[in-house]
Amino acid sequence: MGLYPEIEPYDHGMLDVGDGNRVYWETCGNPRGKPALVLHGGPGSGASPHLRRYFDPAAYRIVLLDQRGAGRSTPPASDPATDMSVNTTAHLLADLERLRAHLGIERWLVWGVSFGSVLGLRYAQTHPGVVSELVLTGVATGSNPEVTLLTSGLGKIFPEAHARFLAELPATDRTGRLAAAYNRLLESPDPAVRARAARAWTDWETATIPAPPRSVPRFEIPAFRLGFARTVTHYWANDHFLGEGNDEGVILRDAPLLKGIPGVLVQGSLDFGNLLGTAWRLHHAWPDSRLLLIDEAGHDAGAPGVADALVAATDTFAHERTDTRREPLP
Repeated sequence: MGLYPEIEPYDHGMLDVGDGNRVYWETCGNPRGKPALVLHGGPGSGASPHLRRYFDPAAYRIVLLDQRGAGRSTPPASDPATDMSVNTTAHLLADLERLRAHLGIERWLVWGVSFGSVLGLRYAQTHPGVVSELVLTGVATGSNPEVTLLTSGLGKIFPEAHARFLAELPATDRTGRLAAAYNRLLESPDPAVRARAARAWTDWETATIPAPPRSVPRFEIPAFRLGFARTVTHYWANDHFLGEGNDEGVILRDAPLLKGIPGVLVQGSLDFGNLLGTAWRLHHAWPDSRLLLIDEAGHDAGAPGVADALVAATDTFAHERTDTRREPLP
């Protein structure tokens, strides 16, 4: 099946969302098509052009944005002067609602990858009346056990790379909450400390990709590397700003709030999030979902099989009605 051909936006802009932040957005495909919102990962990765290609451009009005501090949004997280206290899950959810109102959209399908699945799930739980369907891949729920797995637990699988990851930290910070320890380095007033921490963090992320060793081109760009690592550790060090109870998993706890929203979860069998059963647990707590496990694929929306399944999901939903209303939570 493969992805749809490359397309260019027919409209774009910068939306003032308050707190000194302006969020980049773009729309592609059919202006009269079914609205679909695309949520990138990271947090902090920014929206890549290839994310436009998971939708039939004749059927969908495809909306992409760069979340606060990421990509073309301003101010960038790579700037040490950027205030990260106004970059939280609650702020991102409010930004989505501002964008929806700005574009005159009543309801939209929400597509998310990795952290985008965290944000999409929480958006659907708190604003169910505006989400028609969910299509998610690299499924995560932002729980503290997921963060512990990715920063500490995988050290048993990649011991050499994890030793290098720990070596960048002061000895007193090499146990406990590693994301918080790295975030402190990334907030250092010393640019050399920040640069070394960003490199060590992204080197660790690259090392845990379940595929033959390869580089991540964007991680070779110092500004991207710094903004990405600063944003990821900011969220991971603060329980993804989901509130108390995140040790148990706030999004999994609130899965019943997704009732009535159809969803497709596309998960690579080699995605390390599967070690906690995250996608399986979410699927079984959300009766309106379908879980598709793709053999020999990891945490990569573009992997063979994963991309095909994602396109098939959006094709299935392309002509579903979106005018059934549900009231959002107060």
